[in-house]
Amino acid sequence: MIGILGFGRFGRLMSRYLARDFEVTVFDSGGKASGIAKTGAAAATLEQVCGEDIVILPVPISVFGQTLKKIQPLLREDALVIDVCSVKTYPVALMQKLLPEGISILATHPMFGPDSAADSLEGHKIVLCPERIEEDRYLKIRSYLDSTGLHTIEATPDEHDRQISISLAMTHFIGRSLSEFGAHPLGIDTEGYKRLLHVLEVVENDTWQLFVDMHHYNPYARKHRAEMIEAVNRVETKLRESVEGRHA
Repeated sequence: MIGILGFGRFGRLMSRYLARDFEVTVFDSGGKASGIAKTGAAAATLEQVCGEDIVILPVPISVFGQTLKKIQPLLREDALVIDVCSVKTYPVALMQKLLPEGISILATHPMFGPDSAADSLEGHKIVLCPERIEEDRYLKIRSYLDSTGLHTIEATPDEHDRQISISLAMTHFIGRSLSEFGAHPLGIDTEGYKRLLHVLEVVENDTWQLFVDMHHYNPYARKHRAEMIEAVNRVETKLRESVEGRHA
């Protein structure tokens, strides 16, 4: 019923949760059949996965277009394709362009990952962008997601990308900057510093490619990143002027 294309960290997480309620097949070129079976899903060929009613694509944004071109001839005429990219305008445009009109499209962004949702989905958020899907089908999916404890948020792709360019892309930018700085646990610290280290921990297990993609493919990320750097520079200038003023 549900096919998952890829068995990376997030594909594994989805497989584990979805296999509790549905028959799930997973395609992965890395020979991970035993790992797939442990989640309750079944390893399958690309053709078998693409022949399911619902096909989920947990693939990097940078290869999303070529993935769509590869699977498009293999999809059922009435299939539903779901993406889980951390940006929305870009993959939605590709799906609208490359997938036949008979194929439904539901763009999503799960606001959690393998670490934060390792034990439960309760209280986590997922953004839904119903682009090309019948209302009854969409409402059934949304109702199921709500039943798992997830908090569903409906938004347009543009609304999503505007907000996520600050709430996610900037968080990762700060986390990566802390890593580059060499931030690490200290014996003499504060609660504020511990919270900063938590930001670092959040991004350390994600790939550099994900970090690059969420900035490259989000149309608002570059602007907000520049504004953040300018703000840091303004604070540094004010601080330097204040300190130097004391020694004048």
